Amino acid sequence: MTENSAATEDTFSPDVSTTRNDAQHRYELHVGGKLAVEIRFIDKPGHVEFVHTDTAEQFRGHGLAKVLAHFALDDVVASGKRINPNCPFMYRYLRKHDSYNQGVDWPEQPPPDA
Repeated sequence: MTENSAATEDTFSPDVSTTRNDAQHRYELHVGGKLAVEIRFIDKPGHVEFVHTDTAEQFRGHGLAKVLAHFALDDVVASGKRINPNCPFMYRYLRKHDSYNQGVDWPEQPPPDA
């Protein structure tokens, strides 16, 4: 008999939530009510420019920024806008996830540290 075990990325925690906070111009991922990851953006006509990603110290190394990146990118695609990755993290994430390429306007130069 074999066991059906879920991979780490397939597990769900009810204490994790993702939101778009337009007042603060950021996407947010909360864990247990605490802000764990934020992705700052500028919403412009026709596109969303991602400018900075930050993960709180105690939440680093758990892949939470990737979860929020996926949520944010899906949100932009659903809105019909283009993606402009001027944030080093988002730039690297998009280079590894080509399913979004159709909606990306790549900067002429990669952001510093990308």
